[in-house]
Amino acid sequence: MKEKRSSCFIFLTAALVFVLLVQGCPKETSAKKPDLAFNNASFYNADGTFNIERGKDAYIALMKYHGYPVFEGLRERLWVSDYSLGEFTKLGLGAIGFLNDQESGYLGQDLFLLPNQMLPEHYHLETAKGPAKMEGWHVRHGISYVYGEGEPTPNMKAVIPKCHMNGTVTVSHETILHPGETTKLNRKTARHWQFGGPEGAIISEYGTFHDNDGVRHSDPKIVFP
Repeated sequence: MKEKRSSCFIFLTAALVFVLLVQGCPKETSAKKPDLAFNNASFYNADGTFNIERGKDAYIALMKYHGYPVFEGLRERLWVSDYSLGEFTKLGLGAIGFLNDQESGYLGQDLFLLPNQMLPEHYHLETAKGPAKMEGWHVRHGISYVYGEGEPTPNMKAVIPKCHMNGTVTVSHETILHPGETTKLNRKTARHWQFGGPEGAIISEYGTFHDNDGVRHSDPKIVFP
């Protein structure tokens, strides 16, 4: 009798192992990421003015999508702009400044680009407060396509919106940055711009002191800051 029970137990155990091997272990379920598709019209008031709070909502949605820490007071410190061109989902920027030390001459900030959003072409000049800004970028999440001086890249990834100089730029040497990768300006006063990948981009910028008075944009229609 004991031998029969023992044989039965062994058989049932083997059958259970076989079922687990065939079916596999239970898979962990994860929460669905929020939708990162945006409608440009939703960022503008009835009179056509840019709604800054809705712009902040979009960048906070981007942060949550990538697991970026939405810390206390972040919303109040978050700077957003559509550069007055009325095409926020195609051309705009979000930024949080952490350090901008004029005396010691250094800066640290995070930049935020929505999917397929362009940071417009610009450059930095010397001002009464300091020398022309030098800067580099470190992608934390997503992909950023960075453009600057050098041999033009054929079939570049970015799609320049018509609102930016009728779809043109003056520099088009492409550097593709994935998380953990870096690049920098090749020289002070060089023109440069960026473009967010399919899931946008969150970028840490390291640079010398930033003075808004030294920023110049290639597109004369742009209003900054």
